[in-house]
Amino acid sequence: MAVMNYVAEAATENYGQSDILAARNAFLKYTFDEQAKLLAVMPISEAIAVLHECPLRHVQNLLDRLDEMDEQLRMRHLASGLGLMCSEAEPAGHYLQNSVMSHVRERIGWIVGLALLGIVSGLIISHYEDTLSQLVLLAIYMPVIAAAGGNTGSQAATLVVRALAMEEIRCRDWLAVLWKEFRVAIVIAAVLALVVVGRVMIFSDSTVLPIGMDLKHIALAIGMAISFQVVLSTSIGGVLPMIARACRLDPAVLVSPVLASVVDITGMMIYFTTVNWMLGLA
Repeated sequence: MAVMNYVAEAATENYGQSDILAARNAFLKYTFDEQAKLLAVMPISEAIAVLHECPLRHVQNLLDRLDEMDEQLRMRHLASGLGLMCSEAEPAGHYLQNSVMSHVRERIGWIVGLALLGIVSGLIISHYEDTLSQLVLLAIYMPVIAAAGGNTGSQAATLVVRALAMEEIRCRDWLAVLWKEFRVAIVIAAVLALVVVGRVMIFSDSTVLPIGMDLKHIALAIGMAISFQVVLSTSIGGVLPMIARACRLDPAVLVSPVLASVVDITGMMIYFTTVNWMLGLA
């Protein structure tokens, strides 16, 4: 599998494809250590163009060798150009060899910032206290809404991150990815809505409801809300890794916490807005 991303494509525009393949073939005739030494002195653009045509595993091994040769800056430039390392905050070296503090520095900024952003979810819930006081049953299914959005969004994000790493898609394919994830989400949302409606009808039939409220209408409102949430979360999960890659951020570090925060906020808004609209609550 060849390594490719938007930076590598730009680098190859300066050279003819036949020239690049000839340089690649000549490069691979050297021993592994000689190849690493060549990468340490080659112009960055030429090195990216050559590595762009090499197998992914071989490129990763060469970058590790550069790191061992104390060529961390060169290694970072090549890795970033090839899309293998998309954040300057990402520590060099192997996972187990990096210190605890290097991992903390890589992650703590996003975690703290998004934790503060999570306050918005609490503000949304407090805004709809009247709705919850009128129909306490809604509070039971709030975790279901959040979990459904988080699970479907994480699935989509994981598949897209893998596809990006395996060069199955590129950042410019975001519209095709969005359209595909939207269609997948529609089917998943329909199935999940049926399950949730059945769950409400079967296990909440003994719940005391306000006068004029029908359990069927409540179940349909909750099912509709979870459908909207699944479609939105899956769509966001599909394009968020591509946005991170386009912004030269590390999808592995960024996507999960950002997606969790976005899903929590949008989930509560969708849930209460849909339920208020369908049930005519204040």
